[in-house]
Amino acid sequence: SDILRMDSTNADALYVRGLCLYYEDCIEKAVQFFVQALRMAPDHEKACLACRNAKALKAKKEDGNKAFKKGNYKLAYELYTEALGIDPNNIKTNAKLYCNRGTVNSKLRKLEEAIDDCTNAVKLDDTYVKAYLRRAQCYMDTEQYEDAVRDYEKVYQTEKTKEHKQLLKNAQVELKKSKRKDYYKILGVNKNASEDEIKKAYRKRALMHHPDRHSGASAEVQKEEEKKFKEVGEAFTILSDPKKKARYDSGQDLEEDGLNMGEFDPNNIFKAFFSGPGGFSFEASGPGNFFFQFG
Repeated sequence: SDILRMDSTNADALYVRGLCLYYEDCIEKAVQFFVQALRMAPDHEKACLACRNAKALKAKKEDGNKAFKKGNYKLAYELYTEALGIDPNNIKTNAKLYCNRGTVNSKLRKLEEAIDDCTNAVKLDDTYVKAYLRRAQCYMDTEQYEDAVRDYEKVYQTEKTKEHKQLLKNAQVELKKSKRKDYYKILGVNKNASEDEIKKAYRKRALMHHPDRHSGASAEVQKEEEKKFKEVGEAFTILSDPKKKARYDSGQDLEEDGLNMGEFDPNNIFKAFFSGPGGFSFEASGPGNFFFQFG
């Protein structure tokens, strides 16, 4: 800047000023300085090469953005990839290109590839909040909650906004929930299962793992089936009660609410479920063989 104030026609100063802008991802301004340098010195090889790279990078990035906005994610991916091959030394611009390509991959549901792209972005620029946010969302979508919490913590340390605080809190809740027993998985139902679906699932799983059905099995198998039978009972106890289910879904600690599952007797819920009309009993038809009899 000092040189250009003294001599605005200095081609080398114009070139170096443009190069600084180029590596700060101010590509449009950089091109203006490269063009000025070439006006002053048409044979300036470095300015010529830099100008060519800057224009190509700017065009590819803009074309990729246009394709993305139109929903043509495959084309956007190709254009961002081509842009990344133009100048590996332009760290800031390439960080943005990796993040953009990561966004494309997330739209294509290629979440692991999206995570890889965002990781490359933050390797180039470890202050790039947008890349951390994109990667954190992909971690959430792939249930990698510890990694998501780590990224959201990094974001919140950088920008302490209410939105970032809420994103971190949500990730922490999901992490806590992931470390508990997954009662939906135990019953084999999804999280939007109806009351009837939960009952049918309990009936099926309780009969499958009832200890009487495995009385002829080895001690090891009997122990495992008893454990599964108890877990099925636990799951039904929680998911069949709207209040308990709501607390479970929100990530609250059920034991803090006075529900001690360690003292839970799965036989009580089994008897209550199958009592009355449509009752149930196991009857032997040979060593280790049982059939189901409903009243």
